[in-house]
This record gives sequence, structure tokens and C-alpha cells, in this order.
Amino acid sequence: MEQIFEKYDPTVPPNFMEEIPVESSIQLYILSIDTINDSSMDFSVSMFIRQRWTDIRLKYNNTIGVSRLELDTKVMKNVWVPDMFITNEKKADIHHVTVPNMLMHIYPNGNILYSMRVTGTFSCEMNLQKYPLDKQICSLGLESYAYTTDNLVYRWNDDPIVYDKHMSLPQFQLDGITTYSCDKGYHGIKHKYTCLKMDIALTRNFGYHLTQIYIPSFLIVILSWVSFWINVDATPARISIGILTVLTIATQSSGARESLPKVSYVKAIDIWMAVCLLFVFGALIEFAFVNVLSRVERRRKSSRSKQSNEPNLHSNDKTINRDKMADFILFVKRSLTNREKARIVDKLSRVIFPFVFLTFNFFYWSVYALWEPELR
Repeated sequence: MEQIFEKYDPTVPPNFMEEIPVESSIQLYILSIDTINDSSMDFSVSMFIRQRWTDIRLKYNNTIGVSRLELDTKVMKNVWVPDMFITNEKKADIHHVTVPNMLMHIYPNGNILYSMRVTGTFSCEMNLQKYPLDKQICSLGLESYAYTTDNLVYRWNDDPIVYDKHMSLPQFQLDGITTYSCDKGYHGIKHKYTCLKMDIALTRNFGYHLTQIYIPSFLIVILSWVSFWINVDATPARISIGILTVLTIATQSSGARESLPKVSYVKAIDIWMAVCLLFVFGALIEFAFVNVLSRVERRRKSSRSKQSNEPNLHSNDKTINRDKMADFILFVKRSLTNREKARIVDKLSRVIFPFVFLTFNFFYWSVYALWEPELR
């Protein structure tokens, strides 16, 4: 090792004098995808980042039986390494328990294997228009910070991403991981910088939202229709059901959006909760309408009763009796008419409300099952 590092300069990249870029092969070994956070739009990954490149200045004779040199972390600083950074990193750390989780192997032909264990949180640009029926693509970008493609080029390994195919995530199903190159330039800089990217395709697990949001809100809407079968005069019962269902839906709607970012577009869950609130509110308004019809009849009945009890000193008995009979007949006709109106409204509501709600469900699930928003 003393002979190898005697004239070695770690500040200069390999092949610098030959003006040939160093080719670094990258492989990611994903240990776990821990958290995918919708509110902050990021995800956490624990992984090994492995790099392989050739530094001919570190060639040595293997006749002494040493197949590779395994360097200590204190010695690694004496070797040039590619200046990789993760473009969408929010926070990341190299594990240090019980020692820095890094390794470097140097082979006789000058090949170098450099690996580190990293856990970090990375931004993920999400489109939540179909939430919670959505699919997401979370990316991770690897790029050289200082060296252009004239001096350093990243290439994916033949087996670029290694992970457990049965990896389980709490909220998502892992559909697959794709890799590609993304060399790019920056404003004011003529040369390009080497870049690699991997895309993690995710489909949200719908079971939790179905049992915690959709089914309860569906049942609450059905509960609001019970008032259509309750007698018009049972004001306390009908108004209790109406207010209870409205407050419950409002509370559930607030809880469903609590963990989501305040985006400017409308999400699928927003439409569902808004329509459910509209239906339970409509049931409450329907009760108010039929209750008004019922109260109007009660007022008329009370008014007619008072008029019939007042004596008329200027009329004879026959005239009084005739007037009372005419008023009574008119009252009965009006009473039956308005009473029937209230009952008809209830009967129509028993059919119209479920029919319209089921029609909405048909279009809602059809649209969100077939429509796929653009993720990029």
C-alpha cells in the first residue's frame, strides 16, 4: 500500500492526462422503502450505493497472493472517488453504527469497488388528482456535481437495481423500477454533466380508504334517507337525523384531507366527499320543505277554528251554519291537498335520492377507473 500511494494524487481524477473520461458503473441495492409521505411529497429509502471504476495508477502485482486490498475508512480519503450527489435529496446520512458503513476494494488491475450504506428522504413530485385511486412515480437522480462528461461518465451496471421482489409497503404496491440516463446541461455552462435516474412505479393500496372513507360515507348518505320514511309531524326525529348526518360527513371530509397537501386542483376524494355532503344536506332541506307544508296547514286550521268560534250578531242562525259548513269544507279540501303534497315529496325523495346517488357512483367509479392523469 505504501508503494501504491507513494506518488498517488487523490485530487486528480484517473485518465486526466489522457483526456479520457472515467467510466463509473453504478448499482443500487435497495434494502427498504420506508415511508411515502403525501403531505410533504417525499419518500424514504435505505440502500447501498455501489460504484465501480478503474484507476490505473492503483495497479499492483498480485503474485503475493492478495486478490484485493480492503481499505479501512481512514485510508479511503487517500483515493480519488467520483463526486456523486443525489439531485432530489432532502436529507440523507451514511450510517455510522458502529463504524462508518463504507467499503473500498482495490483489485490488482486497478478496478475499484466503492460502496456505502445510505438512508435518506427524497422529494417525489406527486399528482394527486386521482387520490386515493392514484398511481405515482417517485424518482431518484444521481449526478456528478463538479466533473463534466469530459472527465466523468456514469453508467448503470448490467444489473442496475437489486431489491426484494416481495417488498411490502404500507400504503403502496411496488409495480417495478426502471432506469435510464439523463445527461443534462445548465444555463451558462457549455458542457453537460453525467446523470442517472431510476423511477419507482407505485400503485396506492385502496383497501384502507375503501373501509375507512368510502363505505362509511356511503352508509351515512343512506342513513340520511331514513327521514323520508318518518312521519312528517315527527320533527325532532327527522331534524336529528339530518343534522347528525351533515355533521358526520363534514367531520369525515375534514379528516380525509388532513394528511394531504393543500394543492390547487380538485382530487377524487374531494369530489366524493362534496357529493356526499350535498346529498345529506339535500335530505335536510327536503325535510324543511315538507315541514313548512305541514305547518301551513296547522296555521290554517287554527285560524279557521278561531273564526268559527267568534259570534256574528248581525246574521241569523241559518247564515252562520251555512258559513261554518262552507269554511269547513274548504279547509278540508286545502288540508288534504297540502298534506298529500308533503307525502308525495317524501315518496318521490325515496326514489330520486337513491337513483341520483347510484348514477353518480356509476360515473364516478367509471371515470376514475379509466382516466389516467399525466404523471410527468
